[in-house]
Amino acid sequence: MKRLLAPIAAAGATLFAALPSWAQEAGLQAPAAVEEVTATVNKGDTAWMIVATVLVMAMIVPGLALFYGGLVRTKNMLSVLTQILAVASFAMIIWVIYGYTMAFGDGGNAYIAGFGKLFLAGITADSTVATFTDGVEIPEFVFIAFQMTFAAITVSLVVGGLVERLKFSALMVFALIWLTIVYFPIAHMVWAGNGLLFNWTPAALDFAGGTVVHINAGVSALVGALILGPRLGYKKEIMAPHSLTMTLIGTGLLWVGWFGFNAGSALEANGSAGLALLNTFVATAAGVLFWMLAERMMGHKSSLLGACSGAIAGLVAVTPAAGNSGPFGAILLGAIAAMICAFFVVSIKPKLNLDDSLDAFGIHGIGGIIGSIGTAFTMLPGLGGPAGDDYALGAQLGTQVIAVVIAVLWAGVGSAIAFYVAKALTGLRVTEEVEREGLDLGEHGERAYNY
Repeated sequence: MKRLLAPIAAAGATLFAALPSWAQEAGLQAPAAVEEVTATVNKGDTAWMIVATVLVMAMIVPGLALFYGGLVRTKNMLSVLTQILAVASFAMIIWVIYGYTMAFGDGGNAYIAGFGKLFLAGITADSTVATFTDGVEIPEFVFIAFQMTFAAITVSLVVGGLVERLKFSALMVFALIWLTIVYFPIAHMVWAGNGLLFNWTPAALDFAGGTVVHINAGVSALVGALILGPRLGYKKEIMAPHSLTMTLIGTGLLWVGWFGFNAGSALEANGSAGLALLNTFVATAAGVLFWMLAERMMGHKSSLLGACSGAIAGLVAVTPAAGNSGPFGAILLGAIAAMICAFFVVSIKPKLNLDDSLDAFGIHGIGGIIGSIGTAFTMLPGLGGPAGDDYALGAQLGTQVIAVVIAVLWAGVGSAIAFYVAKALTGLRVTEEVEREGLDLGEHGERAYNY
């Protein structure tokens, strides 16, 4: 046997030794070793994210301030501007002290991150955060600033359900508690790598804040409106907006700023950001037109207030789907959200004793729910979505519903705690005298207009 195998082994060894030279003669190359991707900070991405951050800031002051301010009565205009400016500024300070580490710090669990980055400890100009593309990073300070504007605008949105009767001191106490027990945990659960909903199977889809921002703020505003009770003279006195001109200016600034909000959530200057940009155009346009159509269908004239409200409804609905939907899916989301929100605001709310003053829940809460659940459908290729053949609509829809339920319950319970603590410490409502006089003079000693 050995004598038989020896010649075969020798021939095999000769053949094996000759293979490299044959391959080289034939022009074949051995596969190169896989090179390790070196993470780099892209200057274009960094520049875009700085611009996006500034755009989101413009959404708050002056955008949201003018949008809300124009909707209240003249005697309360200045109070709304002051509340939004102050509460957004307060949120920024809280964010850098402990908000960022609670939401995006190292370690922690499914509900909250660790406290290793308290006061931004250990973060330098060289610190980076990975984007959604392997090997691409942006400076951590830029990411901190971008996410800081989200926290600031979310707590500011809550003001819309509470205007013309909430104490300024109560708002500040509420903001401190609410950001701590509601916003930071939800942001972590949805967007952090070890967050509850981020790690769900399949993961919850929330591109730019359907649950974190809009459902969160809308439900909290609803809870606050119920606890506060309606304004004096609600349904008995005319409480028409004092300046729809300012509301339109605010709407325009919100729409422009929303490009930073949605497209910036790609964290890169790439095709995903471009898709979010386009979707933010068309969903909003659909919202404008379909809210006005809904008004006509309900027997009312198509109004500027309705058009502005429809724009916001479209923006809210497309937010969670901005990078997860094709343009036609975005149009559909904007149209559906505008029609349903309009029906609630125009037909249902007047029948309730619910004084959600500026429709924070009616637009942000309901629109956010529609957008968050609808994102599962906009993923479908038939609507231009990016889903592949293995996409399971039922599983994704189930996850989206679970995310909505968790956001609603967490925001509802947490905001109730925050409001009742504020009530115990400062009282919630201004006196009847101040409410009749107006919060501009009664709370701040100034007037928005001096004729």
